Amino acid sequence: MVYYCFCHTPLGRMLLAQEEEDLILVEFDAAPLKNWQQADTPLLVQAKTQLSEYFAGTRQEFTLPLSPKGTPFQQKVWAALQTIPYGQTRSYGEIARQIGSPKAARAVGMANHHNPIAILIPCHRVVGQNGALTGYAGGLERKKALLQLEGCL
Repeated sequence: MVYYCFCHTPLGRMLLAQEEEDLILVEFDAAPLKNWQQADTPLLVQAKTQLSEYFAGTRQEFTLPLSPKGTPFQQKVWAALQTIPYGQTRSYGEIARQIGSPKAARAVGMANHHNPIAILIPCHRVVGQNGALTGYAGGLERKKALLQLEGCL
């Protein structure tokens, strides 16, 4: 069974979803699937609390169990994203080199776009080679706001 709830943030409403004991989705402007059940499970409450702390500027790291669904390549990219410290950015090329696929910067960008766990898997910390803000599934204004919150801009 997948349980879900909504979290209201300064950047809009987010859908949080849990399967078994792991978060599987944290996404802006999303809707739950029909067979999901709305609930305030302990994990979802903890996730809402940690997101609130993050937006208040009092949390820089998340301590939640994550289980994003994706291909083996996407999993490698998402694991690499989780190594980017709060307040820092990396380029798509740097992530590609980190995962051992130095020519896969575009594929890294696509994996970022399909990241199902926004903020906690910090795809917003990935920028263009020249530091330019490039695509973000939640929208560039949100990406800019998240990077400003973290002191990157």
